[in-house]
Amino acid sequence: MATFLVDQKELFSILSSMQPICSKRTTLDTTSYILFHVGHRELVLKSTDLEVSLQSSCRVNSSSLDETSFLVPGKRVFDLVKELEGEIECSLKNNQFFIKSGAVNVGLHIKDAQTFPPFPERIENLMQLEASFFVELVDKVAFLIPPHNANPALNGLFLEIDQQALKMTTTDGHCLAQARTSSYKLETPQRWLLPRRAVFELKKILENVSQPMLFLGICGNQLVFSGESFNFFTKLLAEQFPHYGAILERQDFVPAVLDRAHFLKTLRRTSCLLSGQFLATQFGFEAERLHVAMENKEVGSIKEELSLDQFKAARLDIRFYSPYLLAGLQAFSDEKITVYLKNAAKPIIFEAEKESYQITYLVMPISPTQPQS
Repeated sequence: MATFLVDQKELFSILSSMQPICSKRTTLDTTSYILFHVGHRELVLKSTDLEVSLQSSCRVNSSSLDETSFLVPGKRVFDLVKELEGEIECSLKNNQFFIKSGAVNVGLHIKDAQTFPPFPERIENLMQLEASFFVELVDKVAFLIPPHNANPALNGLFLEIDQQALKMTTTDGHCLAQARTSSYKLETPQRWLLPRRAVFELKKILENVSQPMLFLGICGNQLVFSGESFNFFTKLLAEQFPHYGAILERQDFVPAVLDRAHFLKTLRRTSCLLSGQFLATQFGFEAERLHVAMENKEVGSIKEELSLDQFKAARLDIRFYSPYLLAGLQAFSDEKITVYLKNAAKPIIFEAEKESYQITYLVMPISPTQPQS
C-alpha cells in the first residue's frame, strides 16, 4: 500500500490554525473540508471559508504515494490527529484516508479535490516585514475593533502604507487607536481595510509559528500575508474607513504628564461604581493636580487627586467615560504617559514614542448636556 509519513506536531499545528476557518458555516459544504495535496517531500493543506483562506505546508518524511489531492473533513481529522503522537503513517484506500500511529489505525471518508472552491493564485509581493514587529503593532490597535458595529467600516483595521510610513488605525466611533512606524514604506501608496476576524486569525498564526519574516502582497482583490510555510489570504472590506486626520490634529492642545500606574488604578475604581451604567467621570486638570470625581446615585461616589506634571494652562474640566480611557491604556507600557488636551469639547489624546514606532490613543469627551443612563 502506498503511504507517506508526517510528524504529528507539525500536522497538528497546521490543522489547529485551520479550525476557525473550516468550522465556519458557508454556502458550500466543502468549505468544512481541508484539501490535502501530497507530494514526495511536502504536504500542502488548504482551508477556506470564502472570506479568509490559509495554505500551509509541512515536511513529508518519506512517501511512496503518487502526487495526489483529496478532501478530508476538517474537524474530524483535527480531533483524531490531536490524540496521536510521534510519526503518523498516512495512506489512501477505497476512497478513505487512513492515519496510523502505533496500534491506532483510523479511516476517514474523503471527497474529490475538484469540488473544493478555487484557491487564490499569483501572489504579487509588495514588501517584507519583521513578523514579531508586525504582531506588536497589531496588538496596539486591534483591541479597539468592534465585533459587530452597525457601521461596517468600523469593523476592521485600516492599514496604510505610503512614502513616509506604515500606519494601522482602528476606531469604535468613541475612541481611536493608531500605531505608526517609518521603518516600512512604499513608493506607491496603498490602503486596505482588513476585517476584524482576519486580523485576529493572522495574529494567532504568527504567534504560534516561529516566523522571523512576513511578506505582504496582493492577489487579485485579496491581501496576502506569507511566511516560509504558509499563505494567509483575506478579502477586504469595501466600506470606506472614516476620515480621521482632522481629529488627530493637535493645534493649540496643551500637554500634560501622568503616572500611568496611578491613573490606571483611579480609572478602575471609578469603573467599579458604574454598575453597568453609562456615567461620566469628571476630570479637572490644573497645575500639578488632576481632580477626579464620579457619582452613581444608586451605588456611591468617589473623589481622588493625582499628581500632574507639565500642565501649563488654566484649569480644564472635562468629562469622560472611564472604561474608554481604561481600554486604551493597555497599549501603553511606560511609567509616565503624555496626554494632550484643549477644551471640554475636544478629545484627550494619549501618545507614546517608542524606538521604532509611535502609538496614539484618542477618546472623545462626554458633552455636559449629554443624557446619562
